[in-house]
Amino acid sequence: MEIRNIKIPVMADLSAKGETPEFLFWVGCAGAFDDRYQKVTRAFAKILVFLDTSFAVLGKEESCTGDPARRAGNEMLYQMQAMQNIEILKKYNVRKIITICPHCYNIFKNEYPDLGADFEVINYLQFLDQAIAEGNLKLDPEALNNVVITYHDPCYLGRANDQYFEPRSILKKLTSNVVEMKRNKSFALCCGGGGAQMFKEAEKGEKEVYIERTEEALGTNASVIATACPFCMNMITDGIKNKNREDDVKNYDIAELIVQSLNL
Repeated sequence: MEIRNIKIPVMADLSAKGETPEFLFWVGCAGAFDDRYQKVTRAFAKILVFLDTSFAVLGKEESCTGDPARRAGNEMLYQMQAMQNIEILKKYNVRKIITICPHCYNIFKNEYPDLGADFEVINYLQFLDQAIAEGNLKLDPEALNNVVITYHDPCYLGRANDQYFEPRSILKKLTSNVVEMKRNKSFALCCGGGGAQMFKEAEKGEKEVYIERTEEALGTNASVIATACPFCMNMITDGIKNKNREDDVKNYDIAELIVQSLNL
């Protein structure tokens, strides 16, 4: 099934027609503005359309969740952004949100309820793993079977929300060649970009965190480092460039690997 030129429904347009989709796809700042992560947004959107999912995006009405502001210590800005988002979500009677960013997922799920938010938050890997388990998303186990993949656990999916099973379950449906880094799951090393660190200069030290983590990934001899977070993708990609390994090692999001497998 070819899905190239897809049209993404916008919440305001559906609301004007009296329609309410089952899911709001929260794109996030990186998914909207970062050239590299826009490819991940498109990949997941293709999968949603392929599955005939009832969803929409906010489009121009979407704003930052306030996660970077809160991590950087600007609580007032965070609460202003969060309350504005909550009002928009209530306006459209949003009950389920799917996120492709672990930072958005974490703050929606664990911190927005303190400000009166009341909706179900689903990380896209949970959604994808369930679709596979229910037989709605059938992956070809041979499509990437010549590719050795290692997976980097995002802090805000792993340690913050205990989501270790879903990404590995999906990857093992794509290839039998999944290898783990020395530090993985709850012991995984941060990419170095979390906690608003991606937006500031590195502090004094012998080695940057993203270099250390990239070295661990390269030590597995994997040709693909799979990620599931925009911050992780940014840092790991920089690490691959730092080691001059762009020609033989690639960094893909799990949604991108699924699209490659399905040839969407």
